[in-house]
Amino acid sequence: MSQIDLPDQPATEALAARLAELSRPGDVIALHGEMGMGKSVFARAFLRALADDPSLEVPSPTFSLVQIYELPKATVAHFDLWRLDGPDALFELGWDEVQEGIMLVEWPERAGDELPPHALHLTLLPGPGETERLARVTGWDDRL
Repeated sequence: MSQIDLPDQPATEALAARLAELSRPGDVIALHGEMGMGKSVFARAFLRALADDPSLEVPSPTFSLVQIYELPKATVAHFDLWRLDGPDALFELGWDEVQEGIMLVEWPERAGDELPPHALHLTLLPGPGETERLARVTGWDDRL
């Protein structure tokens, strides 16, 4: 596990862009952290970097639970499982159909055992200052 200091939002966005560069089809990125820690900021920056489009519209999937993006590198499914009724409900969202692409998963603990074991886990935690965060990263030992 590595820990990265993120002094501000641009640092979170830079980390997202770097992980987007390293990502490949079949990857799962599990985004952990309490509300307001920057999971959506990370996801938005990740998707914009993959699309090579800094103005890409990236709505939060809080109510739809999943947003699909057809991008040059891969199809990306951005899940927000906060309101998920339980792991069984994943299959109604097309969980199985998107595993060949890249999956960004906010609130991954709600996926239970359905989260693939090869997922990269990124946990965003409060830093010492109000806008500072700490990122704990586990997984992708062959790439990080």
